[in-house]
Amino acid sequence: MWFTSRRKPNAAEPSEDAPSSSSPRSSQPRGYSLRISSSNPCPQTQSSRDGALASATSSSAAACDLGGGWGNSVGRGGGGFLWWIFSAGAARADEGKPAGADWDAHGLPVTRTPVPLSRLDGRKRYKVSELNFLDCRARDRASAAEKNPLFDDMAKLRPGGVYTRSQLLGQLQAMTSSGMFEQVSLQGKPKPDGTLALTVTYAENIWPGATKRFKCVNVGLMAPPDAGPAEDMTAREKMDYIRRQDHDYRQRIRSAKRCILPESVREEVLGMVKKQGKLTAGVLQRMRDRVEKWYHDEGFVFALVQNFGNLDTDEVVLEVVEGDITMVEYQFQDKLDNIVEGNTHIAVVDRELPQQLRPGHIYNIGAGKQALKHINSLALFSNIEVNPRPDETKEGGVVVEIKLKEHEPKSAEASIQPGGTVSFEHRNISGLNRSLVGSVTSSNLLNPQDHLSFKLEYAHPYLDGVDDRSRNRTFKASCFNVRKLSPVFVAGPNMDDAPPIWVDRVGIKATITESFTRQSKFTYGLVLEEIKTRDEDNNICTHGSRVLPSGALNMDGPPTTFSGTGVDRMAFLQANITRDNTEFVNGATIGDRCIFQQDKGAGKPPPAILAIHGRYAGCVGDLPSYDAFAIGGPHSVRGYGMGELGASRNLLEVATELRVPITVKNKQTQVYVFAEHGTDLGSSKDVKGNPTEFFRRAGSGSSYGIGVKLGTVRAEYAVDHNAGTGAFFLRFGERF
Repeated sequence: MWFTSRRKPNAAEPSEDAPSSSSPRSSQPRGYSLRISSSNPCPQTQSSRDGALASATSSSAAACDLGGGWGNSVGRGGGGFLWWIFSAGAARADEGKPAGADWDAHGLPVTRTPVPLSRLDGRKRYKVSELNFLDCRARDRASAAEKNPLFDDMAKLRPGGVYTRSQLLGQLQAMTSSGMFEQVSLQGKPKPDGTLALTVTYAENIWPGATKRFKCVNVGLMAPPDAGPAEDMTAREKMDYIRRQDHDYRQRIRSAKRCILPESVREEVLGMVKKQGKLTAGVLQRMRDRVEKWYHDEGFVFALVQNFGNLDTDEVVLEVVEGDITMVEYQFQDKLDNIVEGNTHIAVVDRELPQQLRPGHIYNIGAGKQALKHINSLALFSNIEVNPRPDETKEGGVVVEIKLKEHEPKSAEASIQPGGTVSFEHRNISGLNRSLVGSVTSSNLLNPQDHLSFKLEYAHPYLDGVDDRSRNRTFKASCFNVRKLSPVFVAGPNMDDAPPIWVDRVGIKATITESFTRQSKFTYGLVLEEIKTRDEDNNICTHGSRVLPSGALNMDGPPTTFSGTGVDRMAFLQANITRDNTEFVNGATIGDRCIFQQDKGAGKPPPAILAIHGRYAGCVGDLPSYDAFAIGGPHSVRGYGMGELGASRNLLEVATELRVPITVKNKQTQVYVFAEHGTDLGSSKDVKGNPTEFFRRAGSGSSYGIGVKLGTVRAEYAVDHNAGTGAFFLRFGERF
């Protein structure tokens, strides 16, 4: 014996006044989308998970309709859950249903005795003011009148509805032939206001044998069973038809895939049956609800229990439509949401999809969010939507529709004050995510020879071909001219300020980055550059200088370049391996940087964060002074100026910071305390010219302090442990 499970419609379905079909088999599937979207630069707020779940369950239920259940027309006692029952009868009731205010008084004497439906006038339209349920098997009157959870699925027959006698008889016939009840009756009690109080008296059917074993199969994408025997069949033909149906059903169950329901849930569901000692419609409903809850909690929002089979044996077969993905469709849109031909190759986007979002897998909302994140990382699209919908060609299937709005491939910007920056970019060249980005910056665009810096970079991803997913290599080439103030040639705390030294770098760089995973990558390449050190007047400067007590300028400081001429030319290979498991959570960077954080529970404040930082750096071989390691500064040892503690060949830094989240005007921020120490490990003397000793710097130092984070700004008070003095600082970004 088989039964078909149905869920009651939710708010996503059409209103009750929409036209209804006369039977479940003729109902048309309705499609709904579970949308996951991203819009740059302002991501749209995603709808609540419960709403998405209801929409997806509704859509997949409509798309996976296999009919009204097997055997209900061939004497097997089959039928559907009560939603099928009531929607079927109510669907017939809706044919020619009058407006809510258009009904007739019953015209019957008001008595305590219920009136059978046969006494109602077939020409009248009766309004139902009450709907009561009476369980014949209840031990006492109070429990007998309690509403059975089975009736929670009822969608159409309700208080306030208007029905004719034929519609109510059709409702009764649907319940009688459903197989869910051993007996059922429907009677009306006349009310003084001309309405009827309906009472459904019922006794649930019981299957005492199906309590020993439980089996769950995925019947998604399988061909639906036959609708039923023809009405003109003879008794012999019907018996033959029943035998064929039994044989086909066994074949269907054997060929069905095993569902992904874990063993613990299987045992829990079987325990429901064993605990009650018998199988009833109420138990079937609880089994269905528990199984569907597990699927939906795990993100399988299209999964639903469709049928219960083998109820006349010792094994209950639960047939589940899990939501198998049949196709992934891509759609490009313009700003007005019109479908257009995109510039981006589909393979560029398709390789970003997680494996679980490909055909043959079960749709999971988590995989949809992951796909959204991966596609967004391409930085090619202003808006991304991942919309799963029921497959109209394959019942039980899910089509994943990805809608994309592309960024403008070319852009240019200029900022002139009179100094400023002119930049341009050409992205997604040839639709393969290649890019050319350039910028020119000058402190005085009217006289750019004073200082002009530029950078031009070309990126070529998918070096081995966009269709080769075994390797992911990206080639980058750039040419640059940058100027920075050197932190090596700065005075210590007990000296007058030293004249600044500027380091100009002009060169080219070519690298190949191979990504092993999204967290691990290996980069190797070649760098050619020319380095010049200049003073404040933009002249070549060969040595650092300091101001003597007499006020004179001493130029016998450490050499600014390795060659001693103020100009170095270098060519070197560069390689690095990166494994970055960090992520941005609660305003802090956590991951494999010795930052530890407990996951925040729902409704609880974010936890305190203890950050521990350690850094060692060393140099092997020749070292020009401008490349020496500077100790001190906002990213070295806080409380000191840039390079105030020294310049060395080796350095060791240790730091710890405790961050405590607080709420200020309904916004999350952090206060923190920190302590840091940095040392040159005695290696300052090995730097050419020993700039640490020349500028009377300590070579090591410690600091501690307190701070508060205000957006991207860090306001800190740090104590210089060497001098014993403190100062306030404003910093931007993170220390670690």
